[in-house]
Amino acid sequence: MTNSAPIDLEPAFIEVGEGAGRRRIAVRARAGSSPGPGLIWLGGFNSDMRGTKALALDEWAAAHGRACIRFDYSGHGESGGAFIDGTIGRWLEESLAVFEQFCRGPQVVIGSSMGGWMALLLARALAKREARASLAGLVLIAPAPDFTEQLMWNGFSDEIREEITTKGLWMRPSEYGDGTPYPITRALIEEGRNHLLLGSAIDVGCPVRILQGAQDPDVPWQHAFALAHRLPAEDVVMTMIQDGDHRLSRPQDIARILAAVAEIG
Repeated sequence: MTNSAPIDLEPAFIEVGEGAGRRRIAVRARAGSSPGPGLIWLGGFNSDMRGTKALALDEWAAAHGRACIRFDYSGHGESGGAFIDGTIGRWLEESLAVFEQFCRGPQVVIGSSMGGWMALLLARALAKREARASLAGLVLIAPAPDFTEQLMWNGFSDEIREEITTKGLWMRPSEYGDGTPYPITRALIEEGRNHLLLGSAIDVGCPVRILQGAQDPDVPWQHAFALAHRLPAEDVVMTMIQDGDHRLSRPQDIARILAAVAEIG
């Protein structure tokens, strides 16, 4: 590893979507010099590509000559669009666009929280189309597939459900960042039902590494176990971090994430 972090790249921008739904997506693409698989980061709900884990991944990639792609979903970070307009399908469309425009050859997809759901959906979508890049493996950090249904809707009180149904949104208090409440919309919940995965087997066609904190208040460890049971038995490894929280951003957590990336290739 280098002794200092690499200089952060200036973002490139691509346009995704059509008409009124068109939005400008910010992408940071680090070129690689080694033959190892490239890396692509899929962030979490209401997070961005300049978080601790994303920057650590980029620094590791720079030190090892690996290509690394980071981007912000619409309504997040430096990308255009409004967060309130976001849905799983919308963010998946952006993930696919970035993957197809910036990735070449084998890729390790690293998905955090909602990004874990995105990674699984990306794998399923890529299996149905010819792409210039392929999947070397998935590294899923506190993965949250189906979270709009399993971890939000099913856990909300009747009062919150009623507010979402009648008003179209509920402002959810945040325990992260500056604590500003953020909208949970009816569109997010309803459109998310088009992308549910946990009801059947999930064939991703590549190795999978899951890192899960046992003290995670947002994505319970039981959720990660439910996902593991839906994945193929071969080459799926789940690491339970007994004192880990949802962020998994401590130095020891980062080291485990990078070790999982390195293990895949």
